[in-house]
Amino acid sequence: MTTHADLVVVGAGIVGLAHAAEAVDRGLRVVVLDRDERAVGASIRNFGHICLTAQHGDALAYGLAARERWLSLAAKAGFWVSEAGTVVAARAQDEVAVLAEFAQHRGDQVRLLDANGVRSHLPVISDEVIGGAWFPLDLRVDPREAAPALAAWLAEQGVDFRWRTTVTGVESGAVHTTRGTVTADNVVIAVGHDVDRLLPDVAEAAGVQRCLLRMLQVSTPDSIKIAPAVLSGLSMLRYAGLTACPSAAAVRERITRADPALLDVVMNLMFTQRPDGDLVIGDTHRYGLTHDPFDDEPTGDLVLRETARLLGVDRLTVRARWRGVYAASERSEFLIATPSPGVGVVSVTSGIGMTTAFGLAPTVLDSLGAP
Repeated sequence: MTTHADLVVVGAGIVGLAHAAEAVDRGLRVVVLDRDERAVGASIRNFGHICLTAQHGDALAYGLAARERWLSLAAKAGFWVSEAGTVVAARAQDEVAVLAEFAQHRGDQVRLLDANGVRSHLPVISDEVIGGAWFPLDLRVDPREAAPALAAWLAEQGVDFRWRTTVTGVESGAVHTTRGTVTADNVVIAVGHDVDRLLPDVAEAAGVQRCLLRMLQVSTPDSIKIAPAVLSGLSMLRYAGLTACPSAAAVRERITRADPALLDVVMNLMFTQRPDGDLVIGDTHRYGLTHDPFDDEPTGDLVLRETARLLGVDRLTVRARWRGVYAASERSEFLIATPSPGVGVVSVTSGIGMTTAFGLAPTVLDSLGAP
């Protein structure tokens, strides 16, 4: 086993794997440490949605760069990727206005659709839909396949994975674990919402909390194929590119009057279809440092009700339920810190790790002076 590496990555989720992949491209010797025997966190509990178009600023730049990396790595590592894009289904005139404004800023990244145009992409959708937009650059992967496939491919490239290895401390030049110490020229700590377990001062300074999601897997009505990811008017209140449109305020005002319960649970009504045909639906958001372990049924019922309404069906059959957890901060979409020389901390504190990690990794390694 390697006792010294050019780079040690702590955390084998998608953000950690992105840094390992970038380091491999740079010809570095890499060790990846993870406390579990495989990725089981946010990297496999998500929609598999590379939702780059709806981002803004640095997140958009990272997402555009990450898109090319996803396509390249899918070919190398042999996992499925879809280029069917994203459809935003609008059910009110104020939502149509947001999409029109967004299209003015983004040009060919946004294709406006009338109601029939939406239905040409979505064979099942509510009669309430009056228009929408297609984001052709967005991608989809199966997160339950992609993360393991990436780890397996990286191992074939010589990355030394140490599973079931808990990190107990990090300092410049060394990472201490339950299986001994690994020395390194540089260290990247990519443990998501658990950054406070290793570096509580860094997490507190960045305002890092845990965002708890409620998500479900349901059968697809009539086993219909739905190629793109699907967003709704509630998504216009979640993604920075859309919330930056002044017209988005009218959407929030209407929903506040008509159905404030949706805002109380901070719902982003959306879904993607898995390769096995089922839909992944969600999601709601709750923020805190430590969450109670009890899930309330009304929140899950609300997600089911609103998804059925968006699809225009009477009911949905639940296959599975789960809670996702990711790092969140009101101060920034990304936590990037250097608490000591040669030690970098990175966490995507906005729920867009799948979208941005592969674009973010070069910036973090450059900040450490990695060759």
